[in-house]
Amino acid sequence: MKQKTIGVIGGGLGGLSAAISLAHNPAHKVILLEKNAHLGGKLNVVSKDGFTFDLGPSILTMPHLFEQLFAMHNRKMADYVAIEPVRPHWRNFFEDGKIVDLTADPGEMTGEPSCLTDEEVEELRGFLRYSQQLYQFSDQTYFQNQSEKTLDVLKYYNPLKILRDCDFFSTMDDGVRKRIHNPYLIDILNYFAKYVGSSPYDAPAILNLLPYIQWEFDLWYVQGGMYNLARGLERLIHDLGIEVRKDTEVTEMQREGDVITALVLQDGSKVVVDLVVSNMEVIPFYERISREPNARIEPYRKKYGPACSGFALHLGVNRQYDILRHHNFFYSKNPQKQFHSIFHAKTLYDDPCIYLVAPMKTDPAQGPEGCEVIKILPHIPVLDKDTPFTDHDYAQYKEAVLSKLERMGLEGLRASIVTEELWTPATIQAHYYSNQGAIYGIVSDKKKNKGFKTPKHSAFYHNLYFVGGSVNPGGGMPMVVLSGQQVVDQIYQNKRFMAL
Repeated sequence: MKQKTIGVIGGGLGGLSAAISLAHNPAHKVILLEKNAHLGGKLNVVSKDGFTFDLGPSILTMPHLFEQLFAMHNRKMADYVAIEPVRPHWRNFFEDGKIVDLTADPGEMTGEPSCLTDEEVEELRGFLRYSQQLYQFSDQTYFQNQSEKTLDVLKYYNPLKILRDCDFFSTMDDGVRKRIHNPYLIDILNYFAKYVGSSPYDAPAILNLLPYIQWEFDLWYVQGGMYNLARGLERLIHDLGIEVRKDTEVTEMQREGDVITALVLQDGSKVVVDLVVSNMEVIPFYERISREPNARIEPYRKKYGPACSGFALHLGVNRQYDILRHHNFFYSKNPQKQFHSIFHAKTLYDDPCIYLVAPMKTDPAQGPEGCEVIKILPHIPVLDKDTPFTDHDYAQYKEAVLSKLERMGLEGLRASIVTEELWTPATIQAHYYSNQGAIYGIVSDKKKNKGFKTPKHSAFYHNLYFVGGSVNPGGGMPMVVLSGQQVVDQIYQNKRFMAL
């Protein structure tokens, strides 16, 4: 059998997963092309003044999906990447002074500081049973059988049970409020939408599977910093002999009809290919690489618009905050108004929910002794040519965020800053070519797409496939890695490619 050349565009987690999975077949020659100087995509790192800032994802769940990449090559993930559980999962701060710790065992939440009643804990357990039902539905349809649109679900699930078992007519918020009465828990469970960068008031209830995933598969930290996960995967790539070219940007392609024949690099050279897997998102690929007519792309923009972006402020401070845990959330007084501002009004809301990571609570080596690394990440709108934000807008927003944190317990935060690193949607777009600077790929919206992302197989080119947060099963590290494994099954079903 002729060896087939597969070009993988982008070394994010989806591209790495696809390359590793494809390399399992010796008939494939895999060439990974990454425009940046590092592998890992949004899983990135920078060191400044003795502090280490993980620039990308901060939470690892479903580690078994990562372990599969090593196991398929008869290797152990533990030999490449060390992980440890985080306790508690999150600490949640509210404006009235209430603190709720989300613990690995919900029963522990009756104690300090959460002080939930037995009835409230039982409601939470009931919600997790509902969440488990949603996960089991998704596992059968999306994860195991790769349903890419509504009609696909009918092939793999009893049609008489679909509406019930995926809570079809509800949003995430609807599903939470039907089962939970504690207002703090409502806000906490709604904010699991952070994993996919969407609004719980717009996203379909099926995404209420996220709490079950976190409780069932736990929440993990990669020892030495989250970027060590990318380093471990890069070591595996090297050990497998996969060809990797960093600082190598694909700028266009050559085609014959609906077949991509070569990828053209920035220096004008070409990589002749039999098949392409793009970790670049679907819409940016069609805009930048294949340069489709606008009429072809517009339906994608309407149905598969971007998830939110983020205002990622990384601080090195010369003091410690005992009230913080590894993962923390500082909630808005009006979460519904905040989400409306992100996804509908497209404004910078001055009282956002703030996700704050303090990794030195688990890993003191991330900064100097007696100091703290603080990553501050409120979600904000993506780039929009009709409503652009200026540097002045971002400066005002930064002050509002710092004021909120100081008001809610981080006294003297501004005065303690030693060094900082700020990433805005423009920074994110420039580094990763994500659609309008989105962090999580495609938005999950009940009305627009029912939570589905774009299919992995291109509708325009028979030998083009996509991986990452812009395709099914969706955003977040585990799903992105799963997309890279799933795409191989679809490629093997492509009769034209297999006949080459």
